[in-house]
Amino acid sequence: MGEKRIGVAAMGGDSKDVLARIEDLERRSIGAAWLTTGGAGIDGITLFAAAAARTENILLGTCITPTYPRHPITTVQQVQVVAQLAPGRFRLGLGPSHKISIEPTYGIEHTAPLTNLKEYIQVCKSLLWDGEVDYDGTQYHAHARLANDPIPDVPVMASALRRRSFEACGEVADGAISWVCPGNYLRDVALPAMRRGAERAGRPTPPLVAHAPVCVHDNADEARAASREQLSNYPRSPFYQQMFAASGHPEASSGEWTDGMIDDVVFMGGEEAVADRLRELFAMGATEVIAHPVLAGADREATANRSLEVIAAVGRTL
Repeated sequence: MGEKRIGVAAMGGDSKDVLARIEDLERRSIGAAWLTTGGAGIDGITLFAAAAARTENILLGTCITPTYPRHPITTVQQVQVVAQLAPGRFRLGLGPSHKISIEPTYGIEHTAPLTNLKEYIQVCKSLLWDGEVDYDGTQYHAHARLANDPIPDVPVMASALRRRSFEACGEVADGAISWVCPGNYLRDVALPAMRRGAERAGRPTPPLVAHAPVCVHDNADEARAASREQLSNYPRSPFYQQMFAASGHPEASSGEWTDGMIDDVVFMGGEEAVADRLRELFAMGATEVIAHPVLAGADREATANRSLEVIAAVGRTL
C-alpha cells in the first residue's frame, strides 16, 4: 500500500511566499509539500521546478493539476523539468475539476470527466514511463517521444470525490487524492470503491491520499468560523453535497457548513486532539495525509505554527 506519510498543502500568497513555505516544511522534516492549481492562480508545477532547485529531501506533489486546460503532453513537458531537478521526489496529481469551474473560466466543454481523466492518465503514464506515446482516444490524441530518458519514478495520481471516481483511481491511477471527505466516508465508501476498481483491472489497490483541513486552535468557535470562511465554496457544490450526504450529512443540501459537518471534516482543537484525529485517519485506511492548515484567531501565524508542529510530530511516528 505504500509508505505512510504526512505532508502539507503549501498554497497561499505569491511565488516567493510559497517557495519560502516549502523550504520551511523541509526544515521541519515534514515529508511532502503539495500545491493546487486552479483558475488564474499561480501554477503548481512551475513553482515546484523552483522548489526542486532549493530543496533536497522533501517530496513534491500536485493536488491537483486540472486536466482540461492543458494537453497531457504539455503537462509531461513541465513534469520532466521537476523530475529531472528532483529525481524520485515528484508526484503528479491530476483531476478534471468541475463543470462549474472549467466552462465559465476557460470556455472549454466539460464532458465525460471520468473518460477525460482516464485518457489523460494513460497518455501521461505512457510518455513518462515508456518515453513515447501513440494514443487515439475519445478526448485525447497523443503521438510523441521524449527527447531524454523515460522517467518511470513519477507516480500519476488523481483526485476523487464520489464512488465512481474512487473506482477509476483504483483501476488506472497510482493513488486517489480526496478533499474534505470525512474519515468514515473514506473508510466505508472510497476504499471499497478503490478495491473494486483495482480488482476489475487485475492490479493492487493504490494508496489513498486523504487531504484534510487541520486547525490547532483552542477556541472551537473561532476554528469553526475560520473553516466556514476559508472552505466556504464546498457545501455549495452539488457534488460535494452528495458526498456529504453519503457520509451522514444530508443537511449539506442547505449549501452551508453546519457545526456537525465541520467537526467531522476539520481536525481542530489542541495538539493532542488533532494528533489523534490524524492517527485515526491512517487507522481508517489512508496511506498518506495532506494536511491543509486552516488559520484561525487573531494570531493566525501562531495557529499555523502550532499546526505544523503537530503535523511534523505525527509524521515522525509513522
